[in-house]
Amino acid sequence: MRVVSVNVGRPREVSWNGEMIRTSIWKEPVSGPVPVIGNNLQGDVQSDLRVHGGPDKAVYAYPVEHYSHWRRELPELSFPSGAFGENLTVEGFDESALNVGDRFRVGTAELVVTQPRVPCFKLGIRFGRADMVQKFARSERCGFYLSVAREGEIAAGDSIEPLGRDERDLSVLALFRIYARKERDPELLRRAAEHPGVPSGWREWMQQLIEGEE
Repeated sequence: MRVVSVNVGRPREVSWNGEMIRTSIWKEPVSGPVPVIGNNLQGDVQSDLRVHGGPDKAVYAYPVEHYSHWRRELPELSFPSGAFGENLTVEGFDESALNVGDRFRVGTAELVVTQPRVPCFKLGIRFGRADMVQKFARSERCGFYLSVAREGEIAAGDSIEPLGRDERDLSVLALFRIYARKERDPELLRRAAEHPGVPSGWREWMQQLIEGEE
């Protein structure tokens, strides 16, 4: 497992459906070591902190293996590294085998998997397609967010070393299906609602679902 590229971006104003929208979804690869400080990569700025960034979504990673799917699905579009707004384009990951709570050393930083990416309409802006959010959800190629357990530096080419496997067996893909695909398996809902590695807002929402079904 390795880092293919480290990608950062700053806010820009773009026109979408007659409105000016502020977004940081455009990310560009950078060379050399990039410090991971607090809840961010140096040089990366989120546009709307109500829904982006913060401790549970400090770093977004997207598997490079998914890019071949999108190039087949949408050959008319360009998919450079960072195209999905990810901070880290990574190799060797599968959302179905990656658990919430798994811990990794990436460069000299230590990161912990927190949740899948559920995109907003700005993904459609990035590709100029209003249907991109739906395509993304159907594909289940969601990528994953990480929190920062230890600050450090990350560079393209760095190896990604597993430090700890979460044994509660809640995969990133399973959590994505609960939220984005509305899967309502009672046992899975309970495990997710009780998992301390799942962000508190998600756990509260799932607990409400459980209580509504009882």
